[in-house]
Amino acid sequence: MAAATGLRALLESVRYEVLPAKATEDGVLARVPRDVVVTVTASPVKGLEPTLRLTERLAAHGYRVVPHVPARLLRDEVHVKEVTARLREAGVDDVFVPAGDADPPAGAYDGALPVLRTLTELGGPFAHVGITGYPESHPLIDDDVTVQAMWDKRAHATYIVSNLCFDPRVLGEWIARIRRREVTLPVYVGVAGPVQRTKLLAMATKIGVGESTRFLTKHASWFLRFAAPGGYAPQRLLERAGPALTAPAAGVAGLHLFTFNQIAETERWRRAMIDRLGG
Repeated sequence: MAAATGLRALLESVRYEVLPAKATEDGVLARVPRDVVVTVTASPVKGLEPTLRLTERLAAHGYRVVPHVPARLLRDEVHVKEVTARLREAGVDDVFVPAGDADPPAGAYDGALPVLRTLTELGGPFAHVGITGYPESHPLIDDDVTVQAMWDKRAHATYIVSNLCFDPRVLGEWIARIRRREVTLPVYVGVAGPVQRTKLLAMATKIGVGESTRFLTKHASWFLRFAAPGGYAPQRLLERAGPALTAPAAGVAGLHLFTFNQIAETERWRRAMIDRLGG
């Protein structure tokens, strides 16, 4: 009963990650309640502008919106100030600052920490600042380095968003590990929504040839998990990871649901899970 209550609370403290595509705004307006936080990704190919425009529009509709502001898409400190001013004008008080995948970087920043320090030097214009965590090994960075990076960034951030993880044991061990390392920031656990492989492939082909290739190359293992017989189901992951996610010492603040722009399906699944858990 306690685990069910804890999972229900996490499903009610949810963030929906969406991509800034043509139909995204209408999809959010049609399906997403105003009390659900919406985070907007940024493309290394298309740059920050689509992210900023969608953030402004959704904020104007009354949503709490969290734009992704990858360090490697920022040119310099002047650009950081310009983006900050624009977001503050839109009423944004929360940003997510990953390193990003742009290669080469757009300017002076090749990682998140210098951008986070710049925001601190600007007086902390955002009340909430998120950084990335990697429960499953990063393809290019050693695990100890990613944990150390969270420690280095903790003075400039207010929460962590974990990258996708499909293994409840790995997820629980990672949370315990960062707590042992005295990384105390609250965590939003990254979970893929109820994604159908065919729709994921269709989405990937819509985001531009170069971007699609990058997406499919980087996330090839995802398709195997989604396509396997009896493969990925978000409810199964959450139920198995439930004790680790809901333990008070875990410091899990909520779920960060990767919708892959399957917004209607994700919200339908979330409501059904809450009802099933007694909400």
